[in-house]
Amino acid sequence: MNDILKYFPSNIYNLIIETIKQNPNKQIEENAVEIRIRNNRPILIKLRDLDIIIQYIISEQEILYILERICENSIYAYKNQICQGYITIFGGHRVGLTGTAVIENDKIINIKNISSLNFRIAREIKGCSNNFLREIFDKEHNTIFTTLIVSPPGKGKTTLLRDLVRNISNGVPELPLKGKTCGLVDERGEIAAMYKGVPQNDIGIRTDVIENISKEQGMEILIRSMSPEIIACDEIGSKQDIIAIKQAVCSGVKGIFTAHGADIKDIKRNREISELLEQHIIEKIIFL
Repeated sequence: MNDILKYFPSNIYNLIIETIKQNPNKQIEENAVEIRIRNNRPILIKLRDLDIIIQYIISEQEILYILERICENSIYAYKNQICQGYITIFGGHRVGLTGTAVIENDKIINIKNISSLNFRIAREIKGCSNNFLREIFDKEHNTIFTTLIVSPPGKGKTTLLRDLVRNISNGVPELPLKGKTCGLVDERGEIAAMYKGVPQNDIGIRTDVIENISKEQGMEILIRSMSPEIIACDEIGSKQDIIAIKQAVCSGVKGIFTAHGADIKDIKRNREISELLEQHIIEKIIFL
């Protein structure tokens, strides 16, 4: 939590700290998933099953102050990230932002008049993939089966994917799984949470990361330049994603991917992903 609160003005910092102290039974620090700051509205701390509202009205000047702190007093240097709608900060946390989009040639070239900041609190759960890894381990070839993780939003797909990559990259002697060279396409910076070139999350010792790039381009670059044994990326679904996955598998690479859905019917409704199932490119599916 302190990784986030250090960007706030002292008065807001003190308000949040006081709220945490006044609500010890809610374990705010342990259970908070987001802190939302909205222009001319109260502060909202979102827990897993509860919203805590702090009745302090945020001003436009305070939002700008926070943004400047996040950008190390050089908003221009973070322009590309701002255009993507989020900034990754130290600790692996992501700050989503909204405002007035400036469009040029059908592309966002800036977001001005920032009206909302959403601090998404990153948490690793090391070991959460241990039992799943046993199910997708291909003992005969000492690798993994190409796997798709499926769940509705917010149910832990990315957390599980991250820990699977960590385990596979480091190796698990008791399986026994030798450590594999992993290539991670972190399109939105949520998995490794790179900060100035350093992953803020533990993704293993044999993992190479490319971020802020489409999954299609990222997979192509990793296969061409880093020779991964395993490719991983989050939230597949487009035709371009599926073409890239097919090319990767044809190159002898195994994969771990995630997709939105509640059950097998949802997956089969996506024509592109359904194609991966029909062609037996996806060998295992994990439903959360």
